[in-house]
This record gives sequence, C-alpha cells and structure tokens, in this order.
Amino acid sequence: MRSIKLALYALAGFLVLVSGGVLYIKAAFPKVGPPQQLTVESTSERIERGKYLAHHVALCIDCHSERNYDLYTAPPKAGTEGQGDEAFDENMGFPGNIYSKNITPSAIGEWSDGELFRAITSGVRKNGEPLFPIMPYPNYAQLDPEDIYSIMTYIRTLAPIEHKVRETTLRVPMNLIVRTIPRDPQMGKRPDRSDSVAYGQYLTTMASCSDCHTPSEKGEPLPGMKFAGGMTFLTPWGTLHTANITPDEATGIGKWSKEQFIRKFKAYADSSILIPIKPPYDETRYQTIMPWSQYAGMTEDDLGAIFTYLRTVKPVSHKVTKYSPEGAIYTP
Repeated sequence: MRSIKLALYALAGFLVLVSGGVLYIKAAFPKVGPPQQLTVESTSERIERGKYLAHHVALCIDCHSERNYDLYTAPPKAGTEGQGDEAFDENMGFPGNIYSKNITPSAIGEWSDGELFRAITSGVRKNGEPLFPIMPYPNYAQLDPEDIYSIMTYIRTLAPIEHKVRETTLRVPMNLIVRTIPRDPQMGKRPDRSDSVAYGQYLTTMASCSDCHTPSEKGEPLPGMKFAGGMTFLTPWGTLHTANITPDEATGIGKWSKEQFIRKFKAYADSSILIPIKPPYDETRYQTIMPWSQYAGMTEDDLGAIFTYLRTVKPVSHKVTKYSPEGAIYTP
C-alpha cells in the first residue's frame, strides 16, 4: 500500500512539473520584442517592388491565396489573392493542420506597420501568438528592411476579401515548440546587383529555395545536404521529392547552362502550357508543388543571379526520384 502511495505521489509530482513547464512556455514565449513604432510611406516605387516580390520571389500571394490544383503548377485563382486558408495539413505530413492567414486589408487593416513588420520578420501575430514557420519568417528576418516595407505596402493595396480562415492546430509537442522559434530579426542589406553571387544568395533566401530543396529530419536540415533535394511531400497525386539543385554533374544541375536554367522557368510564363492535371496520375503526369508559373515572373537577371549563386554551393551527389504513386488518391 505504501509503495502505491509513493508511486501516486511521484506521478502527481511529475504532472505538476509538466504542467508548470507548459505554463511557463506559454507565458514566457515567444521571446520577441514589442512591435516597432514604424510608419511606412506608401509610394509607387514600393508598391511596384512589393508586387514583384510578393508574386514572384517571396511568393506571399502563392501561399495566401486559393491555388488551382486542376492546372499544372497550381497557380493562384484570380480573385482570391491574399484571402488565405491554403491548407498545409497532416495529410501532407505536417505536424498538425496549418492554414495560411488572410493578408488582405479586411484582415490586417487595423494592424500597425510595426505589427505587420514583426509578423513578417519574427513570426509573431498582432495578438502575440506565434506563426508556424512554414511562413518563412526566419528567412525574411535576413532581408533588407526596405524590401519588407515594399511587400507591406503592396499587400495593403490588395482588394479586401472577407474570408474566414480555419484555425491552425498543432500536435503535441509542436504546439509548444513553435512558441520557442520566433526571434527578433537580424536584418541585412540587399547586395548590389553587380555582385551576382551575393545577390543570387539574397534572392534564394527570399524565395526560401533551401527550405524545400534541403532534406530534413524532425524539422532540422540534414548536415551537408543543403540544396541536395529529397524533401518529401505527401500529396493526393502521390509522393513528391524535391530536386537536387546543387552543381553536382550527375545528380544535380551541374551540366546546366545559365540559359537553360532561365528557360526552364520562363517556359511557364505562358499560361497556355498550364495544362489540366487530373487522375490518373503516373510518373509522366502528376501535379507539382513547385510554383513554376509564379517564379516565371522573375526577371531574367534575377533568375541568372540565382543560378550563379547555386553554382557556388557544395556539389552533393544525391540521386532523387521525384515522384512515386504511393499515397495517390487514384492511380491506373
């Protein structure tokens, strides 16, 4: 009897410690400073730059709109720009059900510039709650503030859309871990375009290329595998693995020329090639999560700079099978 009591006391003590830890994490995190006292002037130059970045480099509009998965590359549906509610859920392998936020003025109209800047660069919402880092705020935290100001200015010009977004729910312990990720940003400066390598690296950071093209385990990038491909995505049309974009000649893009690289993207600028993608799916016909049609809007100079930078990264021999029918809703 005494041993049972001791066990119960021990269990009670453990539960108290766990509860205390949970309460501490919820109270103490995110450890991010208050929003800046910030006023961003709206200018035509910022709106134009912000539109370019939001649609074609940072791809804010791609994630925060309804995508048309019936067309190849799943471009955003016209009239849904910024409304949010795009799902990144457990069916895709995420640790919960995550939904992009409404970023049109109907949802962020009462946000101050400081609150919006903090959300984009630190991952903390107006109400102090953290954003799941599929919103790549750790990357945006390295950018030039002026580019963030331009994006902010542009999204404030979007047509207001009253659209209810589902609430994100995360599994334990990710619901606590996500609170510890936000940090105050360490902003950088946009390199001069004449330095193609540095400027290309800046653009790949903004475009979050490494996030998708670097395999990870338990959310952490695998050492020595940067840009080596193999990140897994579960989709209704099968299992996708991202491409190796290191300059390895056998398994990466080492044999590509700059012109080939640019043409690959620019081919999708013509909307007529965005063919319908419907079942049956197989190795020759499947949907992609690579938003080619959005990146196609980048200038040739910017795409060329990205290629120039990628040529400088460590070549990694890593053969990737880009598609398998496993998990497809319908196969022949």
